Amino acid sequence: MDKDLGRLLYNYLLETGMNESLAAYINLFVLMIVVLVLAFLLDLLIWKVLRALSVRLARKSINNFDNFLVAHRVPRYVAHIVPLTILLEFVPIAFADFDYAGVIALKTIKILFVFLTLIILRKFFKSVNGYLKTRPKFKDKPINSYVQVFMIFAWVVGVLTVFAIVTDTTVWKFFTALGAASAVVLLIFKDSILGFVASIQVTINDMVRIGDWITFEKYGADGDVVEISLATVKVQNFDMTITTIPTYALISDSFKNWRGMQVSGGRRIKRSLIIRQKSIRFLSEEEIEKLKKIQLVENYIGTRNEQIKAYNEENKINKEVLVNGRNLTNFGVFRKYVTNYLENHSAINKKMTLMVRQLQPTPQGIPLEIYAFSSDKRWENYEYVMADIFDHLLAALPYFSLELFELPVGKDYVFAGDDEPKA
Repeated sequence: MDKDLGRLLYNYLLETGMNESLAAYINLFVLMIVVLVLAFLLDLLIWKVLRALSVRLARKSINNFDNFLVAHRVPRYVAHIVPLTILLEFVPIAFADFDYAGVIALKTIKILFVFLTLIILRKFFKSVNGYLKTRPKFKDKPINSYVQVFMIFAWVVGVLTVFAIVTDTTVWKFFTALGAASAVVLLIFKDSILGFVASIQVTINDMVRIGDWITFEKYGADGDVVEISLATVKVQNFDMTITTIPTYALISDSFKNWRGMQVSGGRRIKRSLIIRQKSIRFLSEEEIEKLKKIQLVENYIGTRNEQIKAYNEENKINKEVLVNGRNLTNFGVFRKYVTNYLENHSAINKKMTLMVRQLQPTPQGIPLEIYAFSSDKRWENYEYVMADIFDHLLAALPYFSLELFELPVGKDYVFAGDDEPKA
């Protein structure tokens, strides 16, 4: 019956005495024009309806997922499905007298249908990706990687389907051949497979999130992670350059993630003053009285000095020589001064580790290490806090008769005698 409906114009033209071949071409041309116009109008109508529905849903919906669908034009591509379906039904009718051309036209529409399906899937998952990035729970997760993996499989299936349509065979035969050539496929998609495995491990183990500050010396990366995809991780360095790291490198190589510091209560300060060993000595009573004027150690010196005197008197220590018994040293008093200074510093987090420790002597001197945490973790402010602390400590050293080690320069030498330098 459908074939008879498609031949109405053809039969009429034959009755008028027209040549069969010409009548067939005119019939085909008119039918295609009618079908295409019908498909176009239907496509436009469906798009108008879907757009109106999208607007109404957007006003009533709680989340904004539909906004992403509209932004990526998903309803517009969905509107193409019905017109293509109509073309699939009407093409055999229109090409009833042109078998070979009808087969080509039918295959072309089927191929368009496959690509339309792939485009709709791609747009839909891009909308899902965009929506999930607005959710606090997912915004730092590598959703891009999973979308890319799914689309790779979708495109592989789509391309195989196209080949099946063109060659009039089944998709399963292509999959069978693909299984035989699996080694070649694994070689071609090696980076994608490794990236997919890596992205899963990165997500499960929570190794890296978007926004994390990482340092990856092997690749020269030092900055914030801005994108995690199937094959690469993009890091925006602090000099505003972009470093691209293979995703698989995150699980095969070692890197530093600063997230722990960023979510903690402070940023670590770990720096040393190297004290010249010859400047360290016992304190005399005169020097002790002088140091008592320094408020941060006034109470400490008073209490500690009384304890030392009591011990020495009780044990009848001969204090004509300072090395006998117990004594205060300028280095020990300075350590206490630094500790009290840090404990009273407004930018130091007192709830985290705070200590001033003496490290093993070196040929240059004795390192006095400050180990504390700045409350302000922002890089610029952190550097300012650390500089402020060490500016003060460097200026305070002479008050304790301590010297900082530094290599001598030309003007530090005094020449004596026959041009023989003497430091």
